[in-house]
Amino acid sequence: MSAAMLENLALATDYVTSRGDPEPHLRRLAETGFRHVHWCHQWNTDYLYPADEVRRLAALFRELGLSLNDVHASSGDRHSWGSPWPWRRRAGIELVRNRIEITRELGSDVIVMHLPWFIRWWDSTSAWWSRFRRSLDALQPFARERQVRIALENMPFDNFVLIEQALAAYPPDFLGICYDAGHGTIAGNGLDRLEPLKARLIALHLHDNEGEKDRHWPLFRGTTDWPRLARLIATSGYAKPVLTIESNMHNVGDQSEKDFLAEIIAGGTRFAEMVAEARQNKA
Repeated sequence: MSAAMLENLALATDYVTSRGDPEPHLRRLAETGFRHVHWCHQWNTDYLYPADEVRRLAALFRELGLSLNDVHASSGDRHSWGSPWPWRRRAGIELVRNRIEITRELGSDVIVMHLPWFIRWWDSTSAWWSRFRRSLDALQPFARERQVRIALENMPFDNFVLIEQALAAYPPDFLGICYDAGHGTIAGNGLDRLEPLKARLIALHLHDNEGEKDRHWPLFRGTTDWPRLARLIATSGYAKPVLTIESNMHNVGDQSEKDFLAEIIAGGTRFAEMVAEARQNKA
């Protein structure tokens, strides 16, 4: 696979694991021909990247000829930007700021965030929204100063009502959408919900499933409507030439890493061609 064929694809760095040293996986991706990655290590932990580690990662990116498309930031394990406990919420804000700094230092401009989970279990909408607004208000000047936008991710249980509420309250230069194709397939109405909001689309998580479990399969293994998604992307606010694939090896059986990456490239290239064709038709 030539490097030129992968200029439009980024793969999540956690395609094997999201913990531990990412260097072996970054080297494998570069050797395979990838030129772009989606940073997904420590995406759901309270880990704070120290400045020395970020500098090491920047040097490694330069050595391998890799660029950062975007970052899956963390709402934390204990520390969340929507936590009902004030000290955990403040720590959650610092966690998001840490990911914004990483994004800037590694040369990208978007972090992807899950909305705070507390509303799903026991919280009232009004209390959740009040806390979340305080967190967004605290993050907005910090993110703008570093020219990094936050993309709110749709989830399998359909949280578009909350995303719509946030987008209505904050401007596009601060807040947008990450469309997660697998989550939209599970919810069953993801593309319908994305359609009226597509102008705010700034990040993608592309992976597939059969509509029941969040399997993060390679593209074209499941039931996602890829032609329709390609048309939506082509007419959306998503301006980057690089498409982020967030598949991993956890649910692909005993497939080898080499075969998994080959399938990722084949499906990703096919979809990138569909998006390019749809953009051409639009033009």
